Amino acid sequence: MSARNPDRPGRLRRVILPLGALLGVIAAAGVTVVALRATSGPECKGTLPLKIAVTPAIEEVVRGAADDYQATQPIVDGKCVQVQVEARGAADVANDLPTAQINPPALWVPDSSMWAAETQRQAGDEGGEDAPRLEIHDPLAGSPLVIAGSEGAMTALGWPITPVSWAKVVDPRVPVTLSDPTTSTEGLATLAVIRAQLGNPDGTPKPELIGALLRVGRNALPSVRDAFGKVVQGADNAPVFTASEQSVLAANRTAGSRRVVASYPKEGTVSFDYPLVRVSRSSEQAGTAQAATGFEQALRTGRTAQRFAEAGFRTPDGKAPGGWTNEEQGVRGDDVAVLKTPDPDQVSELLRTWGAVSLDTRLLAVLDVSGSMAEKMSNGQTRVEAAREAALTALGMLPDTSEIGLWAFSTNKKPPNDWIELVPVGPLGEPIGGAPRRVQLQKGAGNLPALVGGGTALNETALAAFRHVQRTYDPSKINSVTLITDGSNDDISSIDLPGLLATLRQEADPSRPVPMIMVGLGADADMDALRQIAEATGGKAYQAMEPEDIRGVLLDGISQRRCRPNC
Repeated sequence: MSARNPDRPGRLRRVILPLGALLGVIAAAGVTVVALRATSGPECKGTLPLKIAVTPAIEEVVRGAADDYQATQPIVDGKCVQVQVEARGAADVANDLPTAQINPPALWVPDSSMWAAETQRQAGDEGGEDAPRLEIHDPLAGSPLVIAGSEGAMTALGWPITPVSWAKVVDPRVPVTLSDPTTSTEGLATLAVIRAQLGNPDGTPKPELIGALLRVGRNALPSVRDAFGKVVQGADNAPVFTASEQSVLAANRTAGSRRVVASYPKEGTVSFDYPLVRVSRSSEQAGTAQAATGFEQALRTGRTAQRFAEAGFRTPDGKAPGGWTNEEQGVRGDDVAVLKTPDPDQVSELLRTWGAVSLDTRLLAVLDVSGSMAEKMSNGQTRVEAAREAALTALGMLPDTSEIGLWAFSTNKKPPNDWIELVPVGPLGEPIGGAPRRVQLQKGAGNLPALVGGGTALNETALAAFRHVQRTYDPSKINSVTLITDGSNDDISSIDLPGLLATLRQEADPSRPVPMIMVGLGADADMDALRQIAEATGGKAYQAMEPEDIRGVLLDGISQRRCRPNC
């Protein structure tokens, strides 16, 4: 590649377009074309487009680097290099890139290597012969994830005297919102930190993690811009949220005053690292690799580094420009403890967990009220009280769009049936009987102890619950049954276990799956029967020996909704 001398006249003809036509070309392309040059001449026989997709926060910095690069009039294989800068969210590029066959970018700068590594793996797993190949190069800049909010909201959490901890983010008493992790790096990075605090070493989620995600997920926003908007518009009681340090500084600059303040959790945080990713294809235009290498050099000059600093970014090793203060910019330039960035397996697990807890549910809860449910557990509660409390806790974490119903069962509860419908299945926020269904479910659960008595009509009730949910199936939701019992079927007039299993397998419809989550309380629960019933429907059986186990298994069941019945 050679750099042209801009003082040598007559060697490169330029194209002059009317302003309106030029704007039309740019709008139609959907990208910023940094330089538009002639396609013929003694040294320039056509153009070599170099497309680069960048996260929006660094668009201006990359555009400046592109101006510097184009000023050298680069030519590769006799063609003028034409840089095209396109601002796109990292999640959007990551979703398209693994199978992109038409005009993918030659370079990509996401805001986190989490997206780059996950996309690299997916491209290898899903792409065809001409699928893009990704090489992740060193980062260009850095910006830590911070906890942000209005001064009033953050002061209530101890700022600036005490760093706001990640424990506050998962505290049900603290108003917190999360941007959607499937579309925002802020949300994905927050999931990574919460998982580090509440996840198991093997990557599986603890019940506390599921509960935390259900709480923050109820108010999830499409993007972090929405969270900034509430604060900048003057809502001092707006929820706190997570954002990059640079975005806090940029928002305050745009507003003209400090509206948002940032806190740096003492437990550490994840850093946005802005890696440069080379995206190559076997069918790409000749000379693309050489042009990409040349432009990478422009992205790593001292002038570009200064532009990153002026835009509010740190260096790749975490050093901040001097002069930032809480009082002026709402951010600090101190060193930050940085946690390890999740690997692709952990990112996939995070997204699967979020996908499960964020799916809208349609669930029929079926609780045993046979006589043995009056027996005491280790904490002094009766079994039915413990089951009720756990169910109400899980219920409180679900959004109003979730559809829930409640049955109670024992022998001859409502002849000729062994079950009674306390609240029909429907949206939690829907009015029913003069109050929202959520309130009616709380009342219905409160009445369960008064219904205790009789035997355990497990088999007939399980079949009836399965058929009811399948008959009223809603394809837009995850349909399931959760049944809690402490015994075994003792209704001699009911269908036997082999007959029940055969019927369930026969009536199961893969296009309308209704997995049954079967929870056995205590040592007397017939876990063998519960497992067989669950397996026949693609569900899962759990045993809860202690009261605190019940809530855990209910939340675990929620976390596996996405993969049922194929977990």
